[in-house]
Amino acid sequence: MSDIKLEEIAHPPMDQLQGFEYCIDSNPSWKEAILLGFQHYILALGTAVMIPTLLVPLMGGSDNDKVRVVQTLLFVGGINTLLQTLFGTRLPTVIGGSYAFIIPIISIIHDPSFSQIPDDHERFLHTMRAIQGALIVSSSIQIILGYSQLWGICSRFFSPLGMVPVVALVGFGLLYRGFPVVGRCVEIGVPTLILFIALSQYLKHLQVRRVPLLERFALLITVATLWAYAHILTVSGAYKHRQEKTQFHCRTDRANLISSAPWIKIPYPLEWGAPTFDAGHAFGMMAAVFVSLIESTGAYMAAARLASATPPPAHVLSRGIGWQGIGILLDGLFGTATGSTVSVENVGLLGSTRVGSRRVIQISAGFMIFFSILGKFGALFASIPFTIFAAVYCILFGLVAAVGLSFLQFTNMNSMRNLFIAGVSIFLGLSIPQYFFSYSESAGRGPAYTKADWFNDYINTIFSSPATVALIVSVFLDNTLDFKETARDRGMPWWVRFRTFRGDSRNEEFYSLPFNLNRFFPPS
Repeated sequence: MSDIKLEEIAHPPMDQLQGFEYCIDSNPSWKEAILLGFQHYILALGTAVMIPTLLVPLMGGSDNDKVRVVQTLLFVGGINTLLQTLFGTRLPTVIGGSYAFIIPIISIIHDPSFSQIPDDHERFLHTMRAIQGALIVSSSIQIILGYSQLWGICSRFFSPLGMVPVVALVGFGLLYRGFPVVGRCVEIGVPTLILFIALSQYLKHLQVRRVPLLERFALLITVATLWAYAHILTVSGAYKHRQEKTQFHCRTDRANLISSAPWIKIPYPLEWGAPTFDAGHAFGMMAAVFVSLIESTGAYMAAARLASATPPPAHVLSRGIGWQGIGILLDGLFGTATGSTVSVENVGLLGSTRVGSRRVIQISAGFMIFFSILGKFGALFASIPFTIFAAVYCILFGLVAAVGLSFLQFTNMNSMRNLFIAGVSIFLGLSIPQYFFSYSESAGRGPAYTKADWFNDYINTIFSSPATVALIVSVFLDNTLDFKETARDRGMPWWVRFRTFRGDSRNEEFYSLPFNLNRFFPPS
């Protein structure tokens, strides 16, 4: 038996993912780009509807209030996406609502000064104004860390090994939004999962005029097919005698969005009245802003690889965080009921379609703004059952997590040190938030329970985020455990050239500002 050659079992590390039809600065035809942009808009609807559906009833809001919050969240999300793709990191990332803000927001909702207001609508307005004030104040964290370049300085402690758990848990950490939701309506969720895999993977080689239509538009075809199927089940009375919870997750008419939505409505700042400010609320919200910053950092790293770009330099990463802080400020001014972060599912869709074009994401931002103004049409698309989105998330979150694991190719995984850091960071990143989640579910509150509500929110929010826990553990271990002699094992020779804007000639192509603005804001 002949000896196995090294090239037969080894795969050389690659700066950029291969096999992408369009990378960050190349564009498909306008017809294809518009359809791809609409596909990203449909995917962004999931979070834009889920968060207000969870929070607005707790705030005392009506279906009409919920529709207005959904419209506002989409409108501001579209603006933030345009700002981020034009002046921020310039990566093809959709900016949407964040679940990281739910803990401090629910704490505000349960504040006795609001919960004792007898009139539901008045309680909703007062609670919304308090959330707005907290978001406005806490947005300063990302604005300061971003524009002062402090986050860029912090990123110098990152390495490929340290980023593996962070990026991986940006995807894996959202597992509760996947199959647990699919299981609430398996007759819709499981067929969605199977059809999306079949179209995007097994039938991806089928082409029409040299365009792999089934792979590229698998999401649109799957959602449209299962949405129609769910509507047939709804109108045929299949759920008439089922439990209320099952009907909520399966029927296409339970969201009550279409009947409540106005035909035309333009969201505007301070729509709910003047924000109110409370130091305790703002301090609690700052933890969510910090979590959003870390989760977005991981998502930017994943988006860069899925757009076939180089890792964003420290200067570009800080610039993006600064603009994301502006986005949270806009959330507070407009009243979206939550803060902003990078939409992880849309990052995953870049890999599923193999199209990482920035223009496609900018077109999707246009759809977000357009359909948020035309309320009835936007509400029609928003009536897609959550179960369909959850089934798609199972694939897209997994893709993002796998991108995080791909950073291992630049490290020495025959090193016990590296195995220890990667394994412990990933395990604790999953285990600690699971403890906080289980405790909260059984006790009705988080493990941190003192007289200082803001401190409780801080601890419960930070340690409920898998990516945040992973970053704290991995960066600490990577920079304290035999770090001086292990630079090569950590992947630093590959990583160090992407720390600065001029460290790699491709950075200018991917990350330069438009309209020749770099001459006014020279990169470091």
